[in-house]
Amino acid sequence: MGLFNFIKNAGAKVFGSGKETKHETAKVTGDKDNEERQENLKAASKLEETIRDLKLEVEGLRVEIEGEMATVQGRAKDQSTREKVVLVVGNVEGISQVDDKMSVENKEPESVFHTVETGDTLSKIAKEHYGNANKYQEIFEANKPMLKDPDKIYPGQVLRILTQTK
Repeated sequence: MGLFNFIKNAGAKVFGSGKETKHETAKVTGDKDNEERQENLKAASKLEETIRDLKLEVEGLRVEIEGEMATVQGRAKDQSTREKVVLVVGNVEGISQVDDKMSVENKEPESVFHTVETGDTLSKIAKEHYGNANKYQEIFEANKPMLKDPDKIYPGQVLRILTQTK
């Protein structure tokens, strides 16, 4: 799929108390590179664990983080799983790009991604993409298991929008 851009300061926190704090700590200790490498390894491991916990099937899953970029490798069960993995990794505070190097077992059409803006609701997004606000449930379903409540989306979050609706 390639390279995807995300909003660095939006999303779940997996870098402990924040990347700025991490860099400040590294300056004090004088071992900035090692501190950052260790923090990135922990964050990548936590993301891999989250992907497994969400039951997203990726054979040989590997997440690597360097700076604000995450690289994802492995063989996803299908296109839907591939896109969800990219979103799990990209919707993390401190990550601004995801380089998707995954392959897919079962090819399917790619989805469109939508970045949530202030004032957006799933109904508003459904109206924009499908012409029908009542199709918000399709967006919710396309983003499970990452979304647990259709009313809990946040600015900067990136969502999957299926290109073929029922």
